[in-house]
Amino acid sequence: MTIWTPTDDGHADLTSHDTFAAGAPHNTFARLRRDDPMHWTEWGAGESFWSVTRHADILALNGQPDLLSSARGIRMEDQTYEEYLARRTFQETDAPEHMQTRIKVAKAFSKPVIAQFEPLIRELCGPILDAALEKGTFDATREIARQLPMRMLGRIIGTPDEDLPWLVERGDALIANTDPDFTSHVLDKMTTDEFRMMPFNSPAGAELFVYAKDLMRKKAESGDTSGVLNLILQPGPDGQVMPEHEFRNFFCLLVAAGNDTTRYSIAAGIQALAHQPELLGQLQRGEVWDTMADEIIRWATPAIYFRRTATRDFEFHGKQVRQGQKVLYWFLSGNRDETAFSDPFRVDLARTVNRHVAFGQGGPHVCLGMWLARLEVRVLFEELAKRIRRIEPAGEQKFLRSNFVGGIKELPVRITMQ
Repeated sequence: MTIWTPTDDGHADLTSHDTFAAGAPHNTFARLRRDDPMHWTEWGAGESFWSVTRHADILALNGQPDLLSSARGIRMEDQTYEEYLARRTFQETDAPEHMQTRIKVAKAFSKPVIAQFEPLIRELCGPILDAALEKGTFDATREIARQLPMRMLGRIIGTPDEDLPWLVERGDALIANTDPDFTSHVLDKMTTDEFRMMPFNSPAGAELFVYAKDLMRKKAESGDTSGVLNLILQPGPDGQVMPEHEFRNFFCLLVAAGNDTTRYSIAAGIQALAHQPELLGQLQRGEVWDTMADEIIRWATPAIYFRRTATRDFEFHGKQVRQGQKVLYWFLSGNRDETAFSDPFRVDLARTVNRHVAFGQGGPHVCLGMWLARLEVRVLFEELAKRIRRIEPAGEQKFLRSNFVGGIKELPVRITMQ
């Protein structure tokens, strides 16, 4: 059974969020990979840009941060330099600044440290799954995929459980700021200039910053020095402490990216189980636990693209790229590249050679949370496979209206228990 068949005509507008609300335009990406892998993409709402769509090209260019800089923004949208400075996180910096910030928090997200969370993640999965599965038919994104990352977020930043639904709603408003189901300030549908100095040009950034300041005040009063937020506020080698606006932006990034990307990976994995029944049997026989998380994350690719900016003129695939031009790495296209993945439109949980680029591999900005994402995905599906005999679609799935973060925002399924 086909999981999902692209319906675009091969010439979809990659700059339109509506394009992706109908599901990713994979026919367009396939045409570009084949015919025009370094494609000049016209955009009427801003400066046009280069689209890189082949897997090998994404890896090659992402490994040249001196040529293609992150320090002008990572999204398609244009910003003034003033806006960039106000909104940036360490994702939007180059060496050595990027590494100085990364070093502060890298240990908290290292593989050995994250491995210690496995008992906690398993403990969290039980009640989440039991509450959802007893319904029989339900929206798997809301009832399962949204729940685990939200609860883990609370443990990582050290916030009360009762605050988590509000935090996740604000994170959704930030990162899904082009989807009216998640925000009242839809980025491309209204003027949001009054929030142009806020992360993602969203009022949710201001609300989250107020919350972060109050949270850190309470931690200081109680003497609580645990958690990643305290690490990021420690002085660097030069004795400097992260400025307040950069801490605000880091907190917003942690809330938004740390929750949404894993959510949409889990949702994509449940979608795969519902459409490829043999996958559940593989999980139940314990054949694929070492490889399944990366394959589900490849299939999901929640970060659709990241942008870079050329630091000097260069030539690629016979095209002349000029200094200052934007270059977009379409990770979603790279992860469906038939030259890198056999049968890329089927989920192969036993895929052993899986150099997917969902975490931005190949460059210095590889995702800090990748070990946590892998662990959450694996443990969630281990616990799910123990409990069910069958899972099938129960209605139409709906995709996020965004060309930056991709995911299934509604996934109706029907469960048959063991």
